[in-house]
Amino acid sequence: MLQEFDQELDARGLVCPLPILRTKQSLAGMSSGQVLKIVATDPGAEIDIQVFAEQTGNRLLAMSEIDTEFVFFLKKK
Repeated sequence: MLQEFDQELDARGLVCPLPILRTKQSLAGMSSGQVLKIVATDPGAEIDIQVFAEQTGNRLLAMSEIDTEFVFFLKKK
């Protein structure tokens, strides 16, 4: 099943803390319940996005690694 999303954030090539900062900015412009797809290449993003979701109350719907890219789906609280 393909995950549906409302907005996509391309964080490829960015290193910590930029993927999280851009995620925060993107979510700020979205409505509650909308889904943000994040694509990152920084291996640190795997942990960072999980921790960010826990700390902010946004729900991490799915996470995967394809080649050297990490793909996350975050649902705004």
